[in-house]
Formats: sequence, structure tokens, C-alpha cells
Amino acid sequence: MSDPLATLLEGARAQCATATTRAAVEDARVALLGRNAPLTGELRAIGSLPAQERGPAGKRLNEVRVAIEQLLQEREAVVSRAELEQRLQDERVDVTLPGAAVPHGGLHLLTQVRREIEDIFVGLGYRIAEGPEVELEEMNFARLNIPDGHPAKAETDTLWVADGVVLRTHTSPVQARVLLAQPPPIAVIVPGRVYRRETADATHSSIFHQVEGLVVDRGITLADLKGTLQHVARALFGEDREIQLRSSFFPFTEPSVELDVSCFLCDGSGCGACKHSGWIEMLGAGEVDPNVLEMAGLDPDEWSGFAFGMGIERIAMLRHGLRDLRDLYDNDLRFLEQFAS
Repeated sequence: MSDPLATLLEGARAQCATATTRAAVEDARVALLGRNAPLTGELRAIGSLPAQERGPAGKRLNEVRVAIEQLLQEREAVVSRAELEQRLQDERVDVTLPGAAVPHGGLHLLTQVRREIEDIFVGLGYRIAEGPEVELEEMNFARLNIPDGHPAKAETDTLWVADGVVLRTHTSPVQARVLLAQPPPIAVIVPGRVYRRETADATHSSIFHQVEGLVVDRGITLADLKGTLQHVARALFGEDREIQLRSSFFPFTEPSVELDVSCFLCDGSGCGACKHSGWIEMLGAGEVDPNVLEMAGLDPDEWSGFAFGMGIERIAMLRHGLRDLRDLYDNDLRFLEQFAS
């Protein structure tokens, strides 16, 4: 091998030795074997040599080219192995360390309160009933003793879908449906979404949730209603809670009452939540009106019952000191995560 080619091979060996990455090895390949490499120029020049010199010259140049390719291949193997070892070291996992915490969702506050209310009544032997949210006017009003011309039927209060069809304004229509569907004794609660034409503010929404309750049997009195509601108030707000009933009016109950629970924040001494009265309004209730029983084909002289309705949002706001109803619907995770379970 001529001295120039020996020098070229030694230079290739030194250049390969300094390549420490696969990119550097590729750069060396281009410099040593590319179209502008000295060796490539020597190979092109063979054609200008005398015929008797072309064979030996080509053989020597090919030997150098093969040697350089071998050097590059060996260096690439060394560099690739080193890079792999470094990557394995960098990405090493200590399996003895505890796993990373994975964020998880939770039940919405309204769902938690609804399920708690359901559990209370199921424990008392009640059944959970459901009904349509798009309701017949007959069920939403007429069979609940709400007459034509009642202010609740006005378009300013009720969302009408079509003639004779509304988005239910309360869960009470299911009360009428249950009375038609099964004979007494009846003990059901009806949790669900209801709709009214309201302007959204801190205490009002056009969509909210209620829990309706209905009991019908022989000999049901207002005392049964009071005992039931006292149990529910204590289960929701604490064993020390007391209740009081105030006379009121609802078309589908007679007599009608509103229930107040002793303030669980100030223990009845008076605060902003109870408007310094010591009592917080909780729900409306009463004995089922005889007209409602008669429309369901039941003899009010034989059967009696009570009904009540409570707002899930209101209970959630009271228990957690919330001041704005809209916080429950804004989907702000910073707010909702406070109540995740």
C-alpha cells in the first residue's frame, strides 16, 4: 500500500476514534466515503492511469475503502452501545419507590346529598320512584288540584313545550302517577330534576333538583309526617336538631305546613344564616288533599297520607355554607374538589 493511502487510513482511524455519537459517526462516514472524500477522488482518477497500473491501484484503493467501512461499523456499534447504556441509566426505575398518585374524580356535591337523602328514606322502607321530565299538563297541574288560571301555569313561571306539555315544575307529578299505578299502602320518594322560568342569581336557577315524598295508608296523620321529618332533619343536620311546623298552603295538600329546622350553625341562638331567628326554612309538606286521592280513585274516608318536597341544592348550600347557587353548576374544579368523595 502506498504511503498516501496509509496516511489516509490512519487519518480515518483517528477520525473514527473521536466520534462519540451516532451523528458524529455519520459525519465521519460522509467525510471519508462521501462524493467529496479524498478516497472517492482517488477512485475516480483510476481511469486516467495507464492500463497496466489500473488493476493494482484499484485493488489497493478498494482495500482501503473496506478497511474504512469496517472502522466506521465498529465505531457505530461502540457508540450505539454506549448511548443505550446511558439511556438505560437515565430512565432507570426504582421499583421500590411508592407509585405516583393518580388524580381521580368524585361524586358531585348534589349527587352526594341526593344519595344521602335516598339512603335515609330507603332505611325507613321507602321505594325510589321516577317519572318523565317532559310532563303532561294533567299530571303536573290538574291531578295535583292546581286549577286552570293558577299563576303557576303562566308562561312567566312554567316552561311549556307544546299544548298540554310542560317541563315539569316539581317532582310532584310522579306522586300522581304513583297513585294511579299502584294501590296503597304507598311509601315512595322521587328525586329528580325540575324546571322553572327563572332568572339565574345567587339563590335561583331555571334547573334545580327536588326530592318528593309520598305516603298513603290507612290512619296516616300529621303526627306521622312530623315524626318522619324530624328523623330526616336530624339525619341530615345532626341529632340535636329540633323542628317546627308553620301553617302554609299548597294546592295538593290540606292542611299544608312548612318545616323549619333549628339552626345548626348557631344552635338556635341567632346568626346570619337563620336571619337571627334561630330557625332555617327547610321544606314544604302536608296531608294529601282529599281531591288528589279522589282523582286517583281512592276513597279519602278510607285512605289518607302525607307528602313533602325538599330542594337538594338548598340542603347542600345550608350544610356547607354556600352563598351562591351558581357555584354548583360552574364546573370549577377548584370548588368541586373541596367536596370530592
